[in-house]
Amino acid sequence: MVSATGQNESFWQLIKKGNKSSAIAAIGNAVLAAAKGFAFLFGGGGALFASAMHSLADAINQGFVFVGSVLAERKPTPRFPTGFGRVINIFCMVAVIVVSIMAYETILEGWHLIQHPAEAGGLGMAFWIGVAVMLLNIIIDGTILVKAMKEISHEARVEAGGFRLFPVAFANVGRAAPPTRLVFFEDLVAVSGAALTLIAVIVSSLTDIKILDGIASIIIGLLMVVVAFRVGYDNMVGLIGVAAPRDVEDRIVKIIMSDEAVKDINRLQITQEGRNYHIDGVLELKVGLTLAEADDIKHRVKLILISEPDITDVTLGIIEDNGKPDWKPNPPEQK
Repeated sequence: MVSATGQNESFWQLIKKGNKSSAIAAIGNAVLAAAKGFAFLFGGGGALFASAMHSLADAINQGFVFVGSVLAERKPTPRFPTGFGRVINIFCMVAVIVVSIMAYETILEGWHLIQHPAEAGGLGMAFWIGVAVMLLNIIIDGTILVKAMKEISHEARVEAGGFRLFPVAFANVGRAAPPTRLVFFEDLVAVSGAALTLIAVIVSSLTDIKILDGIASIIIGLLMVVVAFRVGYDNMVGLIGVAAPRDVEDRIVKIIMSDEAVKDINRLQITQEGRNYHIDGVLELKVGLTLAEADDIKHRVKLILISEPDITDVTLGIIEDNGKPDWKPNPPEQK
């Protein structure tokens, strides 16, 4: 019988396993959305409204991703024997809808501001509040972006630091976990949008170029559309089911072939589900083993594979080596 305490401990264990980058990004963007909304109501321009919508969309998006990442950590059950890895994809698809709606509203507001530019407020209190909020935006989202880049480096198992962190993150973002990729793309847009909004606030307040406010809003809205499309595509692929990246396949093959009794791989299928991988394969063992010895080898290889943090289940079959090379890696992924 499971006690209430045990249930609570299990719940908190799941919370701790959730994607921390998403949780931090959700909290940070919620704070920024509130600050920008206040600045807009105090007399800020349309670019501030667009930036507030962007931060609110990011907060909702990352909140959905965090909840999905927590639920995805649940263990398989008799009813759901393959686990809950794809739950995170469903939550992200809902978040994409939210981001798309807010992107539409942002572009609409920008078009309205181009047709009917707002009057300049000069260097009053509203101007300084707007500047302070956007500087806060750059600091918070910049910090989150750096953390996401470090997570990409860690998940891709590539050492990087300092100024090298940025190009390494770009080069290896496809190898990171889905929530980490989402944080990276969204905060990359967020930092760019914050800088654009800051420029629009300053120029609109100090010059007669009023149209820049609306143009900045439209650009931010279009950047949100790009993020929504990218996130939507990634999660659509995840829901359908996709083969593991080539580097993951190479790592798993290396682990399998490191056992001296394994002579070849007859068949190997590695499916990615969320941030987890499912392995189904047939190994060719050296000739002359007894059934008991072969079974022990299979169990040994399976234990090594399942000990990897991102591998959730392993199904292996065994046959004798047929004397010819059978294993051929999958072709490189088409971008």
